[in-house]
Amino acid sequence: MRETPGFSLLIYLCALALSACGETAKLRVEEGMGPDPKLPPPNPSLIPTVNIAPETGWPAGMTPTAATGLSVTAYATGFDHPRWLYVLPNGDVLVAETNAPPRPEDAEGIKGWFMKQVMKRAGAAVPSADRITLLRDADGDGTAETRSVFLQELNSPFGMALVGDDFYVANTDAVVRFAYSEGAMKITAAGEKVADLPAGPINHHWTKNIIASPDGSRLYATVGSNSNVAENGMENEVNRAAILEIDIATGRSRLFASGLRNPNGLAWQPQSGALWTAVNERDEIGSDLVPDYMTSVKDGGFYGWPYSYFGQHVDARVKPPRPELVAEAIVPDYALGPHTASLGLVFYEGDLLPQRHQGGAFIGQHGSWNREPRSGYKVIFVPFSGGQPAGEAEDVLTGFVNADGEALGRPVGVAIDRSGALLVADDVGNTVWRVKSARVK
Repeated sequence: MRETPGFSLLIYLCALALSACGETAKLRVEEGMGPDPKLPPPNPSLIPTVNIAPETGWPAGMTPTAATGLSVTAYATGFDHPRWLYVLPNGDVLVAETNAPPRPEDAEGIKGWFMKQVMKRAGAAVPSADRITLLRDADGDGTAETRSVFLQELNSPFGMALVGDDFYVANTDAVVRFAYSEGAMKITAAGEKVADLPAGPINHHWTKNIIASPDGSRLYATVGSNSNVAENGMENEVNRAAILEIDIATGRSRLFASGLRNPNGLAWQPQSGALWTAVNERDEIGSDLVPDYMTSVKDGGFYGWPYSYFGQHVDARVKPPRPELVAEAIVPDYALGPHTASLGLVFYEGDLLPQRHQGGAFIGQHGSWNREPRSGYKVIFVPFSGGQPAGEAEDVLTGFVNADGEALGRPVGVAIDRSGALLVADDVGNTVWRVKSARVK
C-alpha cells in the first residue's frame, strides 16, 4: 500500500499517543549502571516508547548546573551543532560543527519517516556545517576570545587527531590527513585520504571517531552499526559496530574489535594504558534495556551486537541466532544506564578539578528518546583506581532539560583543556561549556 502524507501523519500521531501512555521504566536509571547492572526481561511494545526532549536552546545568561564544588561558564557560543572537541598541544581548541550527511536509504518507510520527525524535534535534523572551528584563549581567562575556521568543506567530520605535523580528520566516509603547523589558525591545503570508512546510502550511525596509538603509528576508528539490531541485513554491517585499526604508513585497516553497536568516545586510560570506548546500545525492548556502557577494548574482542547484550543476554529479535558468537561475547566493564546515549569519554589528568577526579572518566550523555522517564541529558563522572572503575557515577553537569521537558542543550563530546578544565560540546545549546573547581579563580 502506498503511504500517503495523511496516512503517515496519522501513524505519527497514533505513535505519539500510544507512546505517551505506553510502557515505562520499572527500575531507576542508577540500577542500570555499574559493573553489574540489573537487566530485567525485555519489554518490547508494538509502538516504541518515544519520549524525546524537544530542543529549545538556552535563555540568555542561563547555564547548566554544575555539581557542588564546581563552576561552569561558556567557553564559546554561537556554533552550528558543535559535536566533538580536540585540544591541540598549544592549547587551541578545535570544535567539529557537524551533523548527519544525506542518507537516502536510512530508515525508509513509515518507521523511517516517523524517526525523522523525532530527530527534528530533538534538533538533530539541521544540515551539516561540515567544518572545524578553532578557538584560542590567549589570555587564559577561560573564555575563547579568538575564533577562526580551521577546516571547511569536509564531509560530516567528527573525530580528530594530531600525530607530529599531520592532522587527521574522520569524515563520515574516510580518514583524511592534512599538513599542520603549530599555531596555525586555519588549514587551506588540500587533504590526502588515508583510509576509507564504511558509509554508503544507509550510513545509519554516521559519526566516526579516531584516536592515535601512543607511538603514533596507528589510528583507531569507531564505526557504528547500520541499524538497530541488524534489521537491514548483516551484509550491510561489514566492518561496522566495530573499532578499526588503521596503519598510518600504508592506510591498511583491520578489524580490531567488534560487536560494539555504536562506539563513539575513545580514550587511553592513564593508569593501565588500555584503550577504552563509550558505546550506545540497542533500543526498542523497553525503557530498562539496554544499558549503554564504557569498556576496555581487547584486540580481537567481540562484545555481543547484534546477537546478545551485556555478555550472553540473547536478543531474540535477531535471526538467525549465532550461539557460538554469543558464547564468546565479552561482558562490558561498566554500564552507563539505559538509553542515556553516552557519547563523549575522556580521562582526567589535570589539576584544575578536585583530586577525586584524577584518573577517572568524564562521560557526555546526549540523552534518551526511547525511555520513560528520560535518561541522560547530563555529564557524569566515574572514579577509577588501578585502571578500573571504582565506585558509583556522580553527576557533574545537569539542568539540560527544563521543567517543561524541553532540551535547553544536549552534551556530546568532552575534552580537557590545557589548564585542566573540562570542556563540553553542547550541540543543541550551540555552546562549548567549561567546568572547573569553584575554588579556582
